[in-house]
This record gives sequence, structure tokens and C-alpha cells, in this order.
Amino acid sequence: MTSRPALLIAGHGTRHEGAADALRALVRRLAERHPELPVAGGFFGAPASPLPLSGAVDELAARGATRLVVVPLLMAPTGAMAEGLPAAVARAAAAHPGLRYACGPELGPDPRLLAALERRLDEALGDGARRPQDRSGTTVLLVGRGAADPYANAEVARAARLLWEGRGFAGVESAFVTLAAPDVPAGLERCRVLAASGPGGGGPARTVVLPYFFFAGDLLERLRMQTEGWAAAHPGAEVVSAEPIGAAPELAEVVLARYRATAADEAAFEDRAAQDVRPSAGATVTAAVAGGRG
Repeated sequence: MTSRPALLIAGHGTRHEGAADALRALVRRLAERHPELPVAGGFFGAPASPLPLSGAVDELAARGATRLVVVPLLMAPTGAMAEGLPAAVARAAAAHPGLRYACGPELGPDPRLLAALERRLDEALGDGARRPQDRSGTTVLLVGRGAADPYANAEVARAARLLWEGRGFAGVESAFVTLAAPDVPAGLERCRVLAASGPGGGGPARTVVLPYFFFAGDLLERLRMQTEGWAAAHPGAEVVSAEPIGAAPELAEVVLARYRATAADEAAFEDRAAQDVRPSAGATVTAAVAGGRG
């Protein structure tokens, strides 16, 4: 039996083998750095995933885990889903009577993840990316998954603002692959218009499309197709595609920090086996408003 909760890393909505490989790499990174901590990962919300969440729960239970801290690999809330994370874990845990769990909050926009995104921008721009003249001539389009929930989409806009602050880019705009506006072509068009009306008349010389999600997969392929379609219709525009974060060391640090914060709350595991300690979007907004009034 393990004395501490095990770590269950929960990715969302992919059947892509590349995403599964990246999650396996993240699990290996954490396991190598923290051999005392049982850790496994899988995906929920995607039938026939090559790395299902249920398999990760079975693995941790077989290793003696009686409590799980579930860390969702989500940059922002997903909004309404057919099966949310607590329901997916409850279904997987039903085969293991007495197995308790608590779900931590989404990961973004943590400053360490913003730093990892900045590194992906530098890689996309090349060796001169940190020169002020290169960054001042670049607009970033930060592209999220998209959700029907406006609070979830607002988190992507918040991340765009935080990514822009102090980094010297001409601007950071936001767009969404699906379900929300602006879509990717509209976001790229906005970047083009802002460039044309920018200081000096010429405006930014290029746009970097930056995925605001962790791994390659169907979502990234859709983003690439939308970007390429817009670029083909605007041959005079310079559009560069950046890579997602992947199994970066910063991601491992944030996952571990979320694990430790949730594991330290003993009350999260009391009273019922299925406990979700993530703040709701509405609660977060209410707390922010209340704080502003103080």
C-alpha cells in the first residue's frame, strides 16, 4: 500500500499516437525525477484512445494506490463535455472499491508554462528571436481549443495578455480552433490588419501561430490546415507555425506543483470517493469581483 496519493495525469480528447507518446514521455520524466511517487497518465473524452485513462487508473491501483491526485492536462477549462473529468475517473475507479481521488485545477496560465510558450516562439522565429527588432516586428496568434463556455474562452484571452506583457512582441491576439470566435482565419486576418495600421505604416512583418495546448494531435492538425489555408490566400503575409509545449520540463514542474497542493488538502479525500476540488469558472469570476470590491 502507498502512504501518499498517487499522481494521475489526465489528458483530454485525443486518439493521436503522437500525443500518447508525449504523455508517456512526461510520465517518464516525473517518474525518473521522483521515483518515490507512483505516476501514470491517460486520456479521457476520446473513445479508443491509445492511452486510456482507465488503464492508468488500473495501473496505479495495481501498484497499491488507495488515493489519487488527478492533474488535468488542460491549459483552460473545456466547458461543458459529454463526460467531464470527475465522471471519467469515477467510471474508471469503479472497478477498484475504496479508491478515492481529488481533481486539481487546470494548469494555465502558469508563469512557467508561459516561459515554455516563449521558448517555442523563439524556436519558431530562429536564432535572432530575442533581438528587440525581431520581436517588435512579430505578432503572436495564441490559439486555444475553443469551448461553448465563455469563461473557458476568456482564460485563453487572459493568457494572451500575460504572454504579451514585457516580452516585446508587437501584440498577442487569441483565436480558437473550434466552437468559439474568432476562428483561426479571422484571428490571422486581425493580425494582418493590425500590422497594416501599426506604427510606422508597415506594422509587424510576421505572425507566429502558437498552439495553446500541450501535445500534437487532431487539434493541431486542424490548426495547421486552417493556418495553411489562410496563408495560401494571402501570399504576401509571413506566417510561421510554432510547436505545442510537449513534455517540457516546465510542464513537469507545474504538474508536480499542482499534485503537491492538492495532496496537501486532506479534506479533499474525505466524505466521498469522487471529489473535484477545481474552482468553477463562475466561482473564480465571483471571487475576482469580490476581491476588486475590497
